[in-house]
Amino acid sequence: MPVGGAQWSERLEVEKTMGSNESEPVRDADAEALSQLGYTQELTRRMGGFSNFALSFSIICILAGGITAFPGGLGAGGGASIGLGWPVGALFAGVVALAMAQIASAFPTAGGLYHWSSTLGGRGYGWVTAWFNLLGLIFVTAAVNFGVWDPMFKTLIAPLLHINPEELTWVHQTGFIASVTALQAWLNDRAVGLTGRLTDLSGYLIFVVTFVLIGALLFAAPAPLELERLVTFTNFTGAEGSWWPRSESGLSVFLSGLLLTIYTLTGYDASAHASEETRDASRNVPRGILRAVFWSSVFGYLMICTFLLTIPDLPTAVAQGLGFFEGLLSQLPRGVAIGLGVGIFLVNFLCGLAALTSTSRMTYAFARDGGLPFSDRLRRVDPKRQSPGWAIWCSATLAFAATVYGDAFVVLSTGSAVFLYISYIMPSVAGLFAEGRSWTRKGAFDLGRASKPIAALAAIGGAILVYVGVQPPNEKVLYLALGLTVLLALFWFVLGERKRFLGPPEAPKK
Repeated sequence: MPVGGAQWSERLEVEKTMGSNESEPVRDADAEALSQLGYTQELTRRMGGFSNFALSFSIICILAGGITAFPGGLGAGGGASIGLGWPVGALFAGVVALAMAQIASAFPTAGGLYHWSSTLGGRGYGWVTAWFNLLGLIFVTAAVNFGVWDPMFKTLIAPLLHINPEELTWVHQTGFIASVTALQAWLNDRAVGLTGRLTDLSGYLIFVVTFVLIGALLFAAPAPLELERLVTFTNFTGAEGSWWPRSESGLSVFLSGLLLTIYTLTGYDASAHASEETRDASRNVPRGILRAVFWSSVFGYLMICTFLLTIPDLPTAVAQGLGFFEGLLSQLPRGVAIGLGVGIFLVNFLCGLAALTSTSRMTYAFARDGGLPFSDRLRRVDPKRQSPGWAIWCSATLAFAATVYGDAFVVLSTGSAVFLYISYIMPSVAGLFAEGRSWTRKGAFDLGRASKPIAALAAIGGAILVYVGVQPPNEKVLYLALGLTVLLALFWFVLGERKRFLGPPEAPKK
């Protein structure tokens, strides 16, 4: 993901990453920037540059999506969907991230995308963006926690506890996910400092576990590596275990495989949602977005290529579905496999913790402007802990409720990616038309002359990723998106929401 040509303003003081070294001028500059957007500082600016990066990096979590969505890539175009498909999808995601980073630097506020769309495209446009973003965040939290259950607990941890996975029922699933979600909500609400430290830990842990996993699999590979697998196109659609119905179109098959990248490289809007908790936000928020996407793209690619090269037989792996990963771990010494299983389970739990943090901040920000039912409660911030407790528990409840649906994982994971990328595209498109007109003041991160071309490419690339996410067999996601669009139009034009909802405070024009 190239960042060349971007110009970092020197107006702000040098980044301080430790709370004890944080200077008053930087805090005052952040508070002043927020007040110019019409808001008062309510949350604690406890995050430095690494913490902001770690939040998005933890939600992207290549050890979550890179594992659970791998069968979606392999079961499409085989090795080519991995070796060639991931770089293509990562390029699209990187361009979208660049466009978002520039807008985030100019408007460093919680609720990020909703606020940007409202400021650049109008309050109705922002209101629609808010709902797609909020539902996408709820879905991604739900999908991650469903993945913590299956395959992370059910496949990796349960056997270690001498629990037969085949004896686990829907009741066990529901109770487990409810407990995990409640613990994440409690940490976010009652242990704000600990949550931040755990998110930072997750950033380091993802690197460490990924390195060990790649090294262990390569060391234990049963045969010489076949590098040609990385570029070999094999149409596995319609095969046993494939996610995809049979298709004879090579382009359609290749695009289907991009779902692996789409689902994995999403959630990086978290850096923006934490803007009001980040010091030197105009610099650190765009850096957090870009670094999270870049490093996730690089290490995610190394990891999934290792999976592809160390799988003994590709057709068998396709037929195994999510069981492919258990097959890979079975090649390792038992102690190593157990350690990796525990590490991956922990990382996935922390991924859900970070996702709930992001979701609750979006809920809080939207409620602050009166965009949600019960906004008066959802916008409340505990004066002692300085956490938006009502928003946290409401977000957790909705995320848990979404997992009760039987086909939860595939629908939630695909739906989260589609809804989030729709919300990513919308402010980018608005910025494309507003730049130089109503939007004349940039932040510390300025793309300069590349700004409009990047915004246009982000819209095109994001639209392609959304298109991929609603193709068969994911029609349910398409129906959900269309249904939401109709419902939003009904509320806005017929039921009077456009008269009631005032939107965020107007940002200065220059």
